[in-house]
Amino acid sequence: MNSNTVRDPRRWWILAALCLALLVLVIDNTVLNLAIPSLNEEMGATPSDIQWIIDAYVLAFAGLLLTSGALSDKYGRRLFLVIGLVFFGGASLLAVIVTEPWQLIAARGLMGVGGALVMPSTLSILMTVFDEEERRKAMAAWSAVALVGLVSGPTLGGFMLEHYWWGSVFLLNIPVAAIAVVAAFVLMPESRSEGRKIDPVGVVLSIVGLTAAVYVIIEREWNIPVIALAVVALAGFVIWERRREEPMLPLHLFANRNFSGASFSILLMSFGAGAVMLMLTQYLQFVLGYGEMQAGLAMLPYAVAAAIFNGVGAGLGKKLSNRVLVGVGLLAMAGGFVVMAMTTGYLPLLTGLTLMGVGGGLAGPSAYASLMGAIPIEHAGVGSALNDTVQQVGMALSIAVLGSVLAGKYTSEMPADLPAAARESIGAAHPMGLAEVANEAFTSAMHLGSWVGAAFCVAAAALAVTVLRPAEPAAAPDPVQV
Repeated sequence: MNSNTVRDPRRWWILAALCLALLVLVIDNTVLNLAIPSLNEEMGATPSDIQWIIDAYVLAFAGLLLTSGALSDKYGRRLFLVIGLVFFGGASLLAVIVTEPWQLIAARGLMGVGGALVMPSTLSILMTVFDEEERRKAMAAWSAVALVGLVSGPTLGGFMLEHYWWGSVFLLNIPVAAIAVVAAFVLMPESRSEGRKIDPVGVVLSIVGLTAAVYVIIEREWNIPVIALAVVALAGFVIWERRREEPMLPLHLFANRNFSGASFSILLMSFGAGAVMLMLTQYLQFVLGYGEMQAGLAMLPYAVAAAIFNGVGAGLGKKLSNRVLVGVGLLAMAGGFVVMAMTTGYLPLLTGLTLMGVGGGLAGPSAYASLMGAIPIEHAGVGSALNDTVQQVGMALSIAVLGSVLAGKYTSEMPADLPAAARESIGAAHPMGLAEVANEAFTSAMHLGSWVGAAFCVAAAALAVTVLRPAEPAAAPDPVQV
């Protein structure tokens, strides 16, 4: 570290506040998976309603991320963090008081807007507050919170659902968002890139293109007009950005092997994480008969292993290249899927979950460090937004691909003479007294889905090893200053 550089004495408190803001977004999405049965019973939400309650958030979030990142670089990263948290908290309050499915869909869309404003700022502020020597450690903490929130959210949500009504899961967001807003004003310095210009054409093309593309993925239908809209808008965005002197997204970054390799590795890694949540929330509750809170607790080993090995990975990053750590981590995740594909019951599942947590903990910080390390600091907001966009596309692909695999295999395993509703959904089959045959069909479907998840993780590992450039081991950091 340069002796003339002064580290912000509040940087670790700032990191804690950033992680709190990140945590509220991650927990909100994972909580919703467990609330689906309650929404069916208490609100009368149809399967289509449930799909849109989930998708409304994803569409708004993914569509606005790049724009939000660019705007935060110009006008202030802390400013957009605070605006987003206020927006997210307000939308959460609306979600608590709604009474109809369409109202909840609208509230979830507004929450997606707030999330899109918050998310890029969490990582871009981290990039500006921490120097290169401490950045990997800070990223490991950021990544650990994301993984812990992904799995611990159902535990907290399960407790709320077992003791209160479905709206209580959104009520959790409001005080956490308020605390994060206060912490942002008290602790964080404002940062922006002076002289950056806003690109209105790029903004419109990116929003239309990303929203249309994610819509096609999550709907899993050949909607030709929307596919055409996505292709035209995204192609237009690329052409327009290549001609701009100051593009919203510097496309030349993709020529950097570490940037492009890390982007695709993160996409495939997010696919794996999304697959875990998609399959296990239903398997634990319907097949194993766990209650909401018990199902959440059953997934905690994944979070614990991920948190521990995030720290391990940050330490190993001083001695091993990002390429090695990402590759080994993704192979460990693949091993976890293989265990899930070959076994039944919770104890074997525990082994698979732990392996996946270890793999995610090793691969995550190194992949993020590779991607963000290739981005100039003045584009930190856009870079962070691109990282988040890649993760969202990975999650959407997971829902689309594995959702189709699960649904198709489940239906094919169910006897053809059963009611159509029972052949389409395990949740519908149980009240009809068809639990045994439905559980067997879903278990078979989960095994197939696990093999698909393993294949994606192996492909990601091969990509990382092939594309990422090995970096020189980092020098040992100075003693931590607080």
